[in-house]
Amino acid sequence: MSAISFRWTCLGVTAVACAVLAGCGSFDGMTRNFAGSLAPYKVEVVQGNFVSREQVDALKPGMTRLQVRDILGTSLLTSVFHADRWDYVFTLKRQGAEPQLRKLAVFFKGDALERFEGDAMPSEAEFVARLDNRRKAGKVPVLEASEQTLKAFAEKSPAPAAAEPVVMAPVPATYPPLEAPAR
Repeated sequence: MSAISFRWTCLGVTAVACAVLAGCGSFDGMTRNFAGSLAPYKVEVVQGNFVSREQVDALKPGMTRLQVRDILGTSLLTSVFHADRWDYVFTLKRQGAEPQLRKLAVFFKGDALERFEGDAMPSEAEFVARLDNRRKAGKVPVLEASEQTLKAFAEKSPAPAAAEPVVMAPVPATYPPLEAPAR
């Protein structure tokens, strides 16, 4: 490669680099949004047992272990060293949302529930509302029809034609054998 062609090559590479750098300086909001949408998908990580406020409210001292398990489900952690303690832990990590961590410890004396302690649990409705953060809150449609609306609907749609009764073939009294008779 001659010295002149080398200079032209270097000059061309420099011009391309300057053009690329100039283009990088002209990012606007739409370009940033587009670049942000190219981010890799991050999997939602849900671990443990979700325990709602309604479930915690159903716990009463003196309940058996079986009754507690029927309400809360099987505990995530059961320690060999603490046989009278069950721990319920729930974590949720989502892209674009604050991670959630909830803990509840249930203590037994023998087979009876003695006490329980832990974080303030959300109700089921609050938890579902936090999960559905992608959908925008919109106007809730009216799910009740007035008499006037029903009459207007009946006038618009034709009455269904009376269906002719279907005649069914009689059911046989006996069925053929499942296996061929032995010879």
